[in-house]
Amino acid sequence: MKSSITALVVLGCLSCGPHHHPIDLAALSSGTDHSCGITKAGGLVCWGDNEDGGLGNGSRRASWTASPVSGSLSFKLVAAGGGNSCGVTSDSTAYCWGEAAMGQAGYGVMADTATPVRVSGGLTIAAISLSSMHGCAVTTAGVGYCWGDNTTGQLGNGTNAMTGVPVQIASGLLFASVRTGFGYSCALTQQGAAYCWGSNYAGKLGTGRGADSSVPVPVAGGLTFRAISTGPGHACGVTPEDLVYCWGSGAYGALGNGATTDSPTPAAVAGGLRFKSVSAGFGQTCGVTGGGVVYCWGKNDTGQLGDSTTTQRALPARVLGGLHFASVSAGSGFTCGLTPEGAAYCWGYNLGGQLGDGTTNERTVPVRVISGR
Repeated sequence: MKSSITALVVLGCLSCGPHHHPIDLAALSSGTDHSCGITKAGGLVCWGDNEDGGLGNGSRRASWTASPVSGSLSFKLVAAGGGNSCGVTSDSTAYCWGEAAMGQAGYGVMADTATPVRVSGGLTIAAISLSSMHGCAVTTAGVGYCWGDNTTGQLGNGTNAMTGVPVQIASGLLFASVRTGFGYSCALTQQGAAYCWGSNYAGKLGTGRGADSSVPVPVAGGLTFRAISTGPGHACGVTPEDLVYCWGSGAYGALGNGATTDSPTPAAVAGGLRFKSVSAGFGQTCGVTGGGVVYCWGKNDTGQLGDSTTTQRALPARVLGGLHFASVSAGSGFTCGLTPEGAAYCWGYNLGGQLGDGTTNERTVPVRVISGR
């Protein structure tokens, strides 16, 4: 298996010509059909589908390799959503680009843009997250804001009114982080308590009840988390003891508890593994252990679990290839990760160039992301 994996990685680079090279990144975020990463110099690159300008390079053409985002801004945070992306600069200012028909770009105009535009409100941002139709952020003072579609109360301001500019989450809570999913959002307080709001389809608010909520409600179980992640239909959190709990849609085995049934309250991932981080994607979930090994579970029809198969898993399966990772980010049908040295790898669905290896071939094991220049 090792020799075949090496062959795949080499093929991905050879197909791209003499001016392409493997890229190293400081941070990475995967969305519905594209990914974006921060270079070690603070620049931004994106790759994958670009129908709405979400790659931020001034065009609407897909890129099969990492392409620089327009402008000369220096970034420290990045978030890839549906057809949109956002970044936070070194001075804590948020910029977004791409799809904006529902106000999800946060700059007050319901019109797409293929280059970065500053988010309205003059907020200083410490954390940011995007879904396909809304975004949320936490300021350096711990105050939460959201913008975009609000049909199910996912902005958390007690209404269902859409807005193209940030509105404060109606909670009185101070947050450390925030994550967005399809029609809902979740956040951690500075003490590690989890709250969610918006659509409660399949129990993804984790409250144990069936009702949607337009304001933050506590996740059931009294658990404390140090990190949280949201996919379209399920969410997961990592406890201070490095245990992972997931809730919401159990379709495809995404909760990792050996079942394919929904859970409206947090359920422990089976197997006894300890994780330092977790990423909930579109039917799949992946986590990084303290030793840098990645395990994934759930949907695997396009190889997004990275175990060299397309077999669905309801329990964690190790990503093959002998690599160690510092972080992982699960997208729609694909997954990407960064090694401790910053090398970017992706695996799974690739019709729009989501893997960034210069091809549109699906991969069931990790392949190296390469630069477009």
